[in-house]
Amino acid sequence: MAVISMKSLFEAGVHYGHKTERWHPKMKEYIYGSKGGIYILDLRKSLASLKEVYNQVSSLTANGGRILFVGTKFQARDIMAEYALASGNHYVNLRWLGGMLTNFQTVKASIAKLKKYDELRGPEGNYPGVLKKEASRFEKERKKLEAVLGGIADMRKNPVAVFIVDLRRESIALNEAKKLGIPVIAVVDSNCDPRGVDFVIPGNDDSAHAIELYAQVVAAASIEGRKTYEATAGKVEQSEGRGSKAAHADEAEEVDEDTDEPEEGEIAEVTEE
Repeated sequence: MAVISMKSLFEAGVHYGHKTERWHPKMKEYIYGSKGGIYILDLRKSLASLKEVYNQVSSLTANGGRILFVGTKFQARDIMAEYALASGNHYVNLRWLGGMLTNFQTVKASIAKLKKYDELRGPEGNYPGVLKKEASRFEKERKKLEAVLGGIADMRKNPVAVFIVDLRRESIALNEAKKLGIPVIAVVDSNCDPRGVDFVIPGNDDSAHAIELYAQVVAAASIEGRKTYEATAGKVEQSEGRGSKAAHADEAEEVDEDTDEPEEGEIAEVTEE
């Protein structure tokens, strides 16, 4: 992916906050000033935060964990799904159902129903052996479930972190993650309360260009972490393989000594430039 710099942050409009009458006092430390009645966020802090997020995400995913991308506002939907899928992560981009994290066992029942519909639908998508009226009903239900749960259909355990765009809109997701002790990475605009967020990205949460930039960083970091995990797993397998071969060799030597006759037989780089 492209290098993330002060220039790219500026061009994406990351620095644009909300109107000065719509702000949260806890965001004061991230505000550079105001212009034309709009708060301007400090891009130096945004860049530093993105660096920290990159390092944290690559570290968290180096153990094989996955990130849950959450962004249900119109500007974020397609972007969050695209970068989550491209980096092998999960996403929620239409509607957050209460209990998606804290009551996941119940959610899993709906996911199982979605997968059952997928099986009935068949590879051609025509529901072979099912009456036309029933097939139409099944498809409508499948599409509803897919829209809400498709991004977490393969999520078998809690994510190692939740990445949120628009804290005000996704407050339930934030609360559920905090309840379970899951680290939260969030884009925090000038009108949001940053408390409860483990890794704050001060920035515009309304611009599609800005949202894509944040998603690029998180996705690239998780890809790097996954590569580390796969490389480490490969080394462990090789080590175990060598250990197994050595053990077999030792056993063979012991047999020879005890018998008189042998038996037959690898995205993103963040810079201040």
